[in-house]
Amino acid sequence: MSASTAVLKSEARLFSREPGALFWIIAFPTALLAILGLIPSFRTADPSIDGLRVIDLYVPIVVLLAVIMAGLQTLPPVLAGYRERGILRRMSTTPVRPVSLLAAQIVLNGAAALGSAILAMAVGRLVFGVALPRQLFGYLLALVLAALAALAFGATIAAFSRTTKIASAIGSAVFFPGMFTAGVWFPVQVMPDLLRHIVEFTPFGAASQALNQAAAGDWPSWSHLGVTALWTVILIAAAARWFRWE
Repeated sequence: MSASTAVLKSEARLFSREPGALFWIIAFPTALLAILGLIPSFRTADPSIDGLRVIDLYVPIVVLLAVIMAGLQTLPPVLAGYRERGILRRMSTTPVRPVSLLAAQIVLNGAAALGSAILAMAVGRLVFGVALPRQLFGYLLALVLAALAALAFGATIAAFSRTTKIASAIGSAVFFPGMFTAGVWFPVQVMPDLLRHIVEFTPFGAASQALNQAAAGDWPSWSHLGVTALWTVILIAAAARWFRWE
């Protein structure tokens, strides 16, 4: 336990010294929300989306964006870099197991994404009058599943990447479609029916719908929660099957 705690503390110090990662995970989603909120039409109720404003739909989206940033952009290069430099191999000869390092990275990136979610919801509420999630437990459940799916996705990318450059390239290639399915370009709710149904079978598309439903006060659809959970299980299994410590 003490060895794992020491690894967590060490990784936390290193993580805090990465301003780029902290900016993209914690600050960028809220900054994007603030920019979108400056568009007058986004602050006007739209009958086509049940009288909501576009900015109301974007708070769950930027919350999800923080999770995607952590899972697809930050985690894979770090894990691949540790393997590439032989750090994991050297750790295997000490009382500290490499899995402790993996757990520390998941905890830190997950905590950063959670902090980003709280910041985005606070800014949305205080600056733009966006209501806080009305179904809080369902919202937290959907957010945790989304975070697990994103981090498992990142671990899977790291498993297939022999170098840091490859991990970064694959992460970026997956990141942009992930943003699309999450609704960053335009909310899932306003997509054409066929495209929306396709997107809802992706982990971030399903998570986006679940978060929006919980924000509106409804319990997230079990189909959306189930899709996100299924992707999480598949990605964890893939990462465990193909991940190599050296």
